[in-house]
Amino acid sequence: MSSPIPPDNRNVAPAGDIDDTPEEIQPETLAPRPGQPQRRPAFDPVTQPWVANPDGLAPVPAERLTPSALRRRFASPPPWTPDAQDINPARASDLTLRLASVLVPMMLRPDGIHVMLTQRTAHLHDHAGQVSFPGGRVEPSDSSVADAALRETEEETGLPRDLVEIIGQLPDYFTGTGFRVVPLVGLVRPDFSPRPDPFEVAEVFEVPLPFLMDPANHRLHSAALPSGEVRTYYSMPWKQFFIWGATAGMLRNLYQFLRA
Repeated sequence: MSSPIPPDNRNVAPAGDIDDTPEEIQPETLAPRPGQPQRRPAFDPVTQPWVANPDGLAPVPAERLTPSALRRRFASPPPWTPDAQDINPARASDLTLRLASVLVPMMLRPDGIHVMLTQRTAHLHDHAGQVSFPGGRVEPSDSSVADAALRETEEETGLPRDLVEIIGQLPDYFTGTGFRVVPLVGLVRPDFSPRPDPFEVAEVFEVPLPFLMDPANHRLHSAALPSGEVRTYYSMPWKQFFIWGATAGMLRNLYQFLRA
């Protein structure tokens, strides 16, 4: 049995044109408008200086990364503290934030759990080529944040919702671009073949959960912005994929939750 998802009683902002979306949010109109360049970060996230596991933290023990252990953990969460910088409970009452949800799909493979991610296509206006969880804005027609995440996941990757067991959720993730993102964690029976939306998704790929839950693979970057401020962010490079920003921040919070 999955742990129940509490009913969502937050305001759903009207879906309007979005030109500053975080990497998880995929608006209806994604191609660059005529004469308008693609939006890029103010810095190259790959080349910024970084340190790996500066606090010397240990990996999550393997016995906590099984389906039954994950169900128990989300059913009875321990006390823990998120560390991603965009978790800001003071913003919870801000009704101007646009509500979105993403699915953290945990694929039940014979060799253990793998996390499914997507890479956005290179022609998109916002966050072209970046790695993200499947998901998007909560629309008025969605019955809940879980319904929105499952709908978007099926649209983007072809994963049928009846293969997903939602076992819980991580803290809301507030982005600097005005979104309140609800990350939902689901166990997935992997008896399906991905069918990526060719317009939005270039590739669907998987990363072993033990790799993502080992802080030796978490790089903490520092980037000097044109304003003079310094932004810090996590990355978790895997093969040719550079996982960073909000996606890496949510995975970092999953790590903190599972190690507590």
